[in-house]
Amino acid sequence: MLKKEDNEKLCRTNSGTPMGEVFRSYWIPALLTEEVPEADCPPVRLKLLGEELVAFRDSEGKVAILDAYCPHRRAHLFWGRNEECGIRCVYHGWKFDQAGNCVDMPNEPDNSKFKHRVKLTSYPTWEKSGIIWTYMGKGEQPSYPDFEWLRAPDTHFQVSKTYEGCNWLQALEGGIDTSHSSFAHNNNIQDKKSMRSRATNPKLEVDKTDYGFRYVGIRDLKDDGNYIRAYQFIMPAQQMRGQMIKWHDGSREDYPTVRGHIWVPIDDESVWVWNFKYTSEPSIPLDPKFSLEQEILFGRGPDDVLPGYRLKRNPSNDYLIDRELQRTKTFTGIKGVNTQDYALQETMEKPFIDRTKERLGTADLAIIAARQMLLEAIRDLEEGRQPKGVNPETYRNVRACDRFLPKGIDWREGLAEDMQAKF
Repeated sequence: MLKKEDNEKLCRTNSGTPMGEVFRSYWIPALLTEEVPEADCPPVRLKLLGEELVAFRDSEGKVAILDAYCPHRRAHLFWGRNEECGIRCVYHGWKFDQAGNCVDMPNEPDNSKFKHRVKLTSYPTWEKSGIIWTYMGKGEQPSYPDFEWLRAPDTHFQVSKTYEGCNWLQALEGGIDTSHSSFAHNNNIQDKKSMRSRATNPKLEVDKTDYGFRYVGIRDLKDDGNYIRAYQFIMPAQQMRGQMIKWHDGSREDYPTVRGHIWVPIDDESVWVWNFKYTSEPSIPLDPKFSLEQEILFGRGPDDVLPGYRLKRNPSNDYLIDRELQRTKTFTGIKGVNTQDYALQETMEKPFIDRTKERLGTADLAIIAARQMLLEAIRDLEEGRQPKGVNPETYRNVRACDRFLPKGIDWREGLAEDMQAKF
């Protein structure tokens, strides 16, 4: 369990809060490239870490992220006109460039210098792999992220995002939880031969690192050896995991991928879940048909997502739960692996769960480690130190994997090569 004050520290991310300042030490995903696809396209609203923002791609193709409200009379700049390397408020014509400078104030006298004293908050951006990243801190910008999946070619990589209506920490903790897959994600409880049914209590081992921690879930399959899924947790809110998946036409048994999430708080009661996957072998591109099948399996297919990247199955319709399916085939009766997570996480206590009432066990070692790391990051900032994972050199060569290992082989040795980046 957590002390009440520590729970508050970890869950609240607005400007000036301890965890909010931790997030502002890193580059974080802000938008998909597809949201601002071309120069001078319509601006978009966004909210990150409790801040109301507006984004636009200017005439030179550069993406700007600014305070959403015009400093004149606080009109929202979503209504603004994206023109000639700036966004013009349509209320009185004030115009701002990518850096937030007021470059035109047409309702003031021609000789007025007032515009030179007006500036909007702006945040730097960096575009890579279909993602627009931003740095919302006040200090010196850290180096750009250098995850292996950002170095994978476009032919090997896919990214998406979905809205989740809960506090960021309970979403993250659901993602790094290992044993719940035997229940929440067991989509055929009648199949007693599946790994999820044969080993419902994986043994967890956690190794802390200078970027976060790595951990494994070890499922004892008796005479068949151990199935080991090895994860990476990269501060402040990224998880990577390996997954061997059968090829969609049955011709290939081993189609190795690495997938994961980054959880970026919108505010204290909602979060953007960024989903990425890439093939872990440079010689194997990501098959579009396979990729689509996986998105549908996870509940993120084209027919599953509403405008605004919100799931069609949501609290308003009880996630379209099928009680007959629940009675006969699955534990949840809900379709979509991520949708199953959302149903459980979005309907917890608001604005966030009371962790003083929890009772954690050995299955929760990764969750405990994450909380320790996040509280350590808060202390590091308060004492003038850089939090773990800000420096990309600490994590650029890591990856996740899953493998079968014979009994008696320590995963640190048996998976050493598989946990090294290849891109």
